[in-house]
Amino acid sequence: MPGLRLVSAVQHHLRARFRWIGDKYDDGGRADLTGWWRDPVVLSLLGPALAGVVPSAAEATVVLAPQSRGTLLGSLVAAHLGVGLVELRKEPGTAADSDAWRTRTTPPDYRDRQLVMGFRRALVRSGDRVLFVDDWIATGGQALTAKALVDDTGATWLGASVIVDGLETPSYRRPLGLRGLLHLRDL
Repeated sequence: MPGLRLVSAVQHHLRARFRWIGDKYDDGGRADLTGWWRDPVVLSLLGPALAGVVPSAAEATVVLAPQSRGTLLGSLVAAHLGVGLVELRKEPGTAADSDAWRTRTTPPDYRDRQLVMGFRRALVRSGDRVLFVDDWIATGGQALTAKALVDDTGATWLGASVIVDGLETPSYRRPLGLRGLLHLRDL
């Protein structure tokens, strides 16, 4: 677990730069995360903080992160840990017949879509220890699909690290090894 000062500092900065946007007649609103990416302090804290909330993250040999915001965050975590990054692509396409991908279809996401997600087969190997990183988790569909893909390779899933834990199905938290910096109710 990262130091309490680091967690407190990153939580403070995340809350200060977060906002809900939408017209007053909208149902709820939409999360605006753009302030996070503009703040160099937030960017400097996110890699160590996201790596630090998963107890076994220091054992990672690779970070797996979904495009696009997950890849931004995964890069920060991978650089902090000194390991590589594998982008989990949405609706991946092959460049040639020899371009082998490992893919699976997600359960319905927060928009009730099912996506095909995957990564190139050679990028995650059976001996890898994989840390999943993303910005926000709601239904858990992408993380569950990522875990299934990692399991398909014979690699070890270390856990999932996210900025905002808004997981709607609490029973997924344990198998995913989910840890968040903030809970949805904190925003």
